Amino acid sequence: MDAIDTVKTSYVRELLMKGEREDSRQLLEFRPIKIETGIIKNAEGSAMVDLGATRVLAGVKTDLNEPMEDTPNQGNMVVSAELLPLASASYETGPPSPEAIEFARVVDRGIRAGNCVNLESLFVEEGKAWTVYVDLYVLNFNGNLFDAGGLAAMSALLDTGVPKYEDSKVIREERPNKLKVDNIVTPTTFAKVADKIILDPTGNEEKAASARMTIALDKESVRSMQKGLGGGFYKNEVEELIDVAFNKHEELKGIMKKAQK
Repeated sequence: MDAIDTVKTSYVRELLMKGEREDSRQLLEFRPIKIETGIIKNAEGSAMVDLGATRVLAGVKTDLNEPMEDTPNQGNMVVSAELLPLASASYETGPPSPEAIEFARVVDRGIRAGNCVNLESLFVEEGKAWTVYVDLYVLNFNGNLFDAGGLAAMSALLDTGVPKYEDSKVIREERPNKLKVDNIVTPTTFAKVADKIILDPTGNEEKAASARMTIALDKESVRSMQKGLGGGFYKNEVEELIDVAFNKHEELKGIMKKAQK
């Protein structure tokens, strides 16, 4: 951490000790969220999410593949992520970084554990099923990729139309059926700075944090949890964060549904 980052970190901690944040939000308040869908015309589905100054683009493509051996009557979903150098000076070109791999896995786990995509509906015929590819691109970074990416992926899946398959040919120009999405999962990420816990950390707040927790859930159940960084949370803190995540679920779900065209 360079001198400038050290100063920023100290400033963030001093503010939080007084119950304040650098952008004047409440401790458990999201930054403004904007979602736009259908912005990549040659994709089967797409969505761009602005979470404060963090911007993530999600694109969905489908392809016919052989089903997995252990699920011969189902399709599949694959989530990948790319941290573009234009988004942050710390991102570099080349193979996926550990941060990009973790980002994709956390988003994938929440959606998969929530049984959001009906994989059985992706089965076409013996030996053929659709694979749904969700690609995440970080266009600008200012903290909390997990929530921005999770909302972008979920919104893009809701926007997805499955190409027509006729006479053993895929007709991508025609998408007669919407992807069957059975459930909507929302992610909520918290960071612990000193003894304060905050929702939706900015980039500076993430640098000052000792622990991070992402909770993905639907209206009934916690579907996945991911803890990051070296610090930890007490049991009662985790229970309180789950309650907050449930309280935020309908709000986030409403924003996603409103963005659908």
